[in-house]
This record gives sequence, C-alpha cells and structure tokens, in this order.
Amino acid sequence: MGDAVAGAVDYRGRPASRAATGGWKSSVFVMAMEIAERFAYKGVAANLITYLTGPLGQPMARAAASIDAWKGVSQMLPLPVACVADAWLGRYRAIVLASILFVVSMGTLSLSSAFHIFRSGGHVAVFYVALYLVALGEGAHKPCAQAFAADQFDEKDPKENVARSSFFNWWYFGMCAGTAVTTMVSSYVQDNVGWGLGFGIPCIVILVSLAVFLIGTPSYRYYTTKEPSPVARVGKALLVLIKSWRSKHRTNPASGKVEAHKNSDEDLVEEAATLDRRIGPNFKVPPAALQTFISVSIVAFIPVYDRLFVPLARRYTGRPTGITMLQRVGAGLSLSLVAVVLSALVEMKRLAVARDAGLLDAPKASHLPMTLWWMVPQYVLIGVSDVFAMIGLQEFFYDQVPDAVRSLGLALFLSIFGVGHLLSSFLISVIDRATARRGASWFSNNLNRAHLDYFYWLLAGLCVVELVAFFFFSRAYVYKKKSDDGDYRGGDADATLV
Repeated sequence: MGDAVAGAVDYRGRPASRAATGGWKSSVFVMAMEIAERFAYKGVAANLITYLTGPLGQPMARAAASIDAWKGVSQMLPLPVACVADAWLGRYRAIVLASILFVVSMGTLSLSSAFHIFRSGGHVAVFYVALYLVALGEGAHKPCAQAFAADQFDEKDPKENVARSSFFNWWYFGMCAGTAVTTMVSSYVQDNVGWGLGFGIPCIVILVSLAVFLIGTPSYRYYTTKEPSPVARVGKALLVLIKSWRSKHRTNPASGKVEAHKNSDEDLVEEAATLDRRIGPNFKVPPAALQTFISVSIVAFIPVYDRLFVPLARRYTGRPTGITMLQRVGAGLSLSLVAVVLSALVEMKRLAVARDAGLLDAPKASHLPMTLWWMVPQYVLIGVSDVFAMIGLQEFFYDQVPDAVRSLGLALFLSIFGVGHLLSSFLISVIDRATARRGASWFSNNLNRAHLDYFYWLLAGLCVVELVAFFFFSRAYVYKKKSDDGDYRGGDADATLV
C-alpha cells in the first residue's frame, strides 16, 4: 500500500492507510470521549467539598484532606495502569474498560446519594468505595486516551507532525470546555435539585461517549512495539539519565511540583460560599461554579495562543511551535505564582470586610458585603497559566519518552499532580493540627475566623522555590533526538498493539 503509515495497522491488523486512518478525523472521536470523561470526573470532583461538608457532615479540614488524598490517588494510579496498557492491554482496550468502570462507579455514586441504600456508616463506606473506583477509571483513561489520540498523527510526516503539536492545544481546549459545562450544570443540579441526579448525569454522558468512541474504531491507527515491558524501557532510560547526569549533559526539569494553585481549589470554593453570589433578584451562583472561569479563560485563550501567539513567536524564533516546551512551562509557572499571590490578597480583603461588617462570628450569614467578582481575576490567571504550563507539560511528557511507553510518559505527567495532592493533604492535616493547638486553625469551619490567606502565602513561597529550581534544571536539559533515538515502530506478529 503506497500511502501506508510506517509501523501502524488498522483495526483488522492490516497496514494503516494514511488517507483512511488517523489525523484529525480519528482523533476527534477520542477527543469527544475525553470531553465526556472530564464532564464525568469534574461532575464528582468540582463540588465534592460541598457534599462532604454537607450531606456527609465532615469538618472542612478533614473534607479538604480527604479530597486531596482521593485526587492524589487518582493521579498516581495512571503509573501502574499505563504500564499494563503499554505492555499488554493496549491503549484502545484500556480506554474501553476505563469507560465501563466509570459507568459502574458513577451509577453507584448516584444511587448511593439519592436513596442512601445503606444507612449511617454503611452509606459512607459505599460512597468512598465508588469514589475510589472513579479514581481507578480516571487512572486508566487519562494517560491512554491522550496518548492514543496523539498516536493518530505520524511524527515522521512533516504536516502531521505540526498538526500533532497543535493537537495538544485543542485537546486541552475540548477538555476544559467539558469542565466548564459540567461545573455549571452539575454544581447547579447538585445544589438545587439533588445529588442523585447530579452524579447520575455524568454517568449517562460517559455511556453515550463510549458509543461514540466505538463508532470511530475503523478509522484509528494502532502502533506495534516488540518491547513487551515498558518497565524495561524506563529502566534503560534511567540508566542513560544517570550517566548523562554525571557528565552534566542532561537532567529533568519537569519533575518539580506544579500543583500550588490547584491545592487551594477546595478552599476557594468554600471561600466563595461566604460572598455575595446573587445575579439579579432570584439567581444565586453555586460556589463550585466559580471554577468555570478557569475553563472559560482556557477555552478563550487557546485559540489566541494557537493562532496568534505561535505564528508571531515563530517569526522571531524560527521554531515551528514558536517557543520550546520548557519555555512554555516556565511562562505558565510564573503566571501561577501571580495567581496564588492574588488569592492571598483577595482573602485578606475578604477577612477585612468580614471584620468591618461585624460578621467574624457569623459564619452562617447569607453573604458578606463583597461580591464574588473579586475572585474572578485569580481564576482567569490560573486558566491562562494552564494554557502555558499544563499543555506544555503534556506535550513534553509525550514527546520526550520512547514511542512504546507514551502512555507511561503521560502517566508520569499526571503523577506530578498526584504527588502534589498527597503532599497538600499531608500539609493541610499538619497545619490544621498545629494551628488548632494554638487556639485558631487556619482551616477553621468558621471561614471568617480562619486564615486561608496564610496558607496562600505559604503556597506562594513554595511557588517561588519551585520556579527557581525549574529554571535551574531547564537550562541543562537536552531534548531527545528523534532521528536516531532508537525507538522501534514496525510490524511484528508478536508485537503489542498500542
């Protein structure tokens, strides 16, 4: 076949035709699945703090720590799951199984919250089992779906290689569009209609998206690899890394934690609940819906980045992508530092308003004389920083690993945030206990007596340390040579389809 893609086969095991498979026409099916997955996952995560402190009656500090632990697990699970997918299962099958797991776990969450099938402790146990099944589904879906979608572009073809770099922008665009919709819809339904339906809608969405993904099966490209174990590939890469470190030729600048602004999401939701959230005489914005501004700013800025910034930067740098992946990440980290500092300043303002209004001991007051619009700029900055840092990191961890372990590469990207959430959970617990002994916890259930501003300043300090470390290591990094990196792609009867 004259237009066959080297090393790729179609769903019947025949050489993949460039005209009939791959490209945007195939990746769009996977992107639709990702939008639905974001809708499902965020349908649980975005307003989870409200459910834990409300129907389950948990204190705020305990609820925030529980959520960080759950998010940490959900973003560490991709590491073992990606190994299984790359070595034996294959990315396509992993996506299908993850979707089925999502349907089962979210159906259980919906029934559990709607009918309280098990009373008291039994209900809580069922809820947490279902919640961690969602984490397992997230762990299987997240790295495999993005790697599988990016695989639809052949890096050895000049046009498809440029399209692949653009793909990472539009992938994140679709993901954040799904997040924006679910944050607005699910949080409103959960707060005003019921938690059963609020968890049930994402379950239905993921079921429909699975059907759409399966429809695209004939158009996908599947790559083969002779290497049966990604662990062996990673071990070999680590040996090369150690040798390169000794000769001062290479190091990894992307292993630092870029999680600071995300650690405070739950605190920001609770903080928003104390502000004036009214729009007109009858509508009140749900606290969790404020996170929509992150997704909206991402959706708005990605076309600006892809269509205006990249061509302009290309004129000055001569690079097809405008700037390097690590330059993009560094710009995002700098913006996230500004967002965290702004969060601290706004929280200081909110506490001053509460004090001046005589509401320090009235945490149940309907609202403070301060509108939620004060919090919008920090969310917009977080969104813009994500366009730089998050997308840059995704492309970095996909592009700079061997072809056979690209699911594992994206799993390593996700593990950054898993470690960040676990450290955040530990940090919140330690700070809460230490400050509570002195009489006033930073995370007091009475937010007007709490000191989230101190926590934000602490995160800002960590961001500064992180940024300095990133710039130090990124200057020493040497990008992977693609012409002779030794990655294997080719047909073989015993090869694993990825």
